[in-house]
Amino acid sequence: MTAEEETLPEELAPEESVYETDYQTGQDNIKFLGLDIHNPVFFMSAGLILSFAIITLTFSSTSGEFLTAARDWTLKRFDWFFVVATNIVFLFCLFVGLSSFGKIRLGGPDAKPEFGTLSWLSMLFSAGVGIGMVFYGAAEPTAYYTDWFGTPLDVEPRSAEAERLAFSATIFHWGVTPWAIYAVVGLSLAFFTFNKGLPLTIRSTFYPLLGERVWGWPGHLIDLLAVVATLFGLATSLGLGAKQAASGLHFLFGIDNGLATQVILIASITAMAIFSVVRGLDGGVRVLSNVNIVLALLLLAYVILAGPTLGILQSYGVNAFSYVTDSLRLSNWIGREDTEWFHGWTIFYWAWWISWSPFVGMFIARVSRGRTIREFLAAVLVMPVIVAVIWFSSFGYTAIDQVKSGVGSLSGGVSEVSLVLFQMLENLPFAEISSLVAIILLIVFFVTSSDSGSLVIDSITAGGKLHAPIPQRVFWATMEGLVAIVLLVGGGSAALTALQAGAITTGLPFTLVLLACCVSLWRGLASETPVSD
Repeated sequence: MTAEEETLPEELAPEESVYETDYQTGQDNIKFLGLDIHNPVFFMSAGLILSFAIITLTFSSTSGEFLTAARDWTLKRFDWFFVVATNIVFLFCLFVGLSSFGKIRLGGPDAKPEFGTLSWLSMLFSAGVGIGMVFYGAAEPTAYYTDWFGTPLDVEPRSAEAERLAFSATIFHWGVTPWAIYAVVGLSLAFFTFNKGLPLTIRSTFYPLLGERVWGWPGHLIDLLAVVATLFGLATSLGLGAKQAASGLHFLFGIDNGLATQVILIASITAMAIFSVVRGLDGGVRVLSNVNIVLALLLLAYVILAGPTLGILQSYGVNAFSYVTDSLRLSNWIGREDTEWFHGWTIFYWAWWISWSPFVGMFIARVSRGRTIREFLAAVLVMPVIVAVIWFSSFGYTAIDQVKSGVGSLSGGVSEVSLVLFQMLENLPFAEISSLVAIILLIVFFVTSSDSGSLVIDSITAGGKLHAPIPQRVFWATMEGLVAIVLLVGGGSAALTALQAGAITTGLPFTLVLLACCVSLWRGLASETPVSD
């Protein structure tokens, strides 16, 4: 059996591809110790990651200053480019979804979905934004309202206008525009893999533009950037998330939130991720994602019922309308008086979402075979807006209500973003139980992100294979945890902040990748036979 027969289902074999290519998945691979390594990408990415960790630890102060300066320069000089590019990507996705191309089924006309709709949607959210929504559900609207780091459009803090914009800006940051970033990468990968017979790796999306060169060094460099960005982003989230979870445990139960606790949390999350990644996509990520959704729904229902229920329910329609009417003003970069807030939040978010697009986009593609393009885009673009409106309105309205009423720790405003959720829950009934559920939810989301990220890196470093060997999955899941621990122990928050700044800076070149994906995908879709009703 050939390498490509091991990798792709029979109906996806390259000989049936529209594209004429001699590339065979795994042709450059070497096998030893149970690993299946795509030689250039695996060793270059592993070497770069280890070198970066060593340099950051050795020169933590200097590297931190350099990367932070690079991040600030990127956000300041290219704010217009991020805004224009993300709007172009959204309009492209909207056009494709509404066009006749929307009828195309990923995997061919006879392809069946690999996962049920609920499991599919659960995995999309768990990998994409689940952990962020838990962290910022109460914190982000409250921070905007109280002027923790400026207010949207420079309105008066704690005013009615500030409250309205707090929700519209938050939903704007988590709604349709950023999800279009994930959608175009995910759709490109799914289409070229399942409909054109190319391997599931970032380079495949550039075949219409680069031709056979994608199998050479141009493709190696594209995949290398994707692997490094993914692992750095995951390692940073693990490190920062462990610090935040430890702070929550200390705030609630008095558990020491020092380095030992943070290392134990990372090690535990990594161990659970390894167990999950060994079980595979169906038995690991799918199960965890379903658990995530159940816990998230329970916590959401609790906040709605225990908080100011009537006000929360009324806020859904108001906040959805405000999001639509305020989006143009929030997108404008010309002559803004809230420059610090705009760069520190909106442009920062756009760069962060873009830097994560290889990871989340590839994972979304991996689980979306059998869906039509219109179904794919509807799920990835429309559902997040609905969820964002409900989630941020419920948590944010409850927290802001406590601020306005002078209740508990939030009466003085936001002191630390990572604690807002727990400070809000503290003033509701059964606070210890709900806070414990929130911590468990955070941890499970972390495990899901680490697991899905490992599956993505496995695929890239195995030359696009859909099912990399188990030892290779374990290797990358372990690497994520080890990098986070090493940076945390050696450089503390300074090293992790430097790593985060580096991930944000990569958002600039990946913006060009996004725009190129639109052009490449359009060429690929144009080669498809029109689908009749």
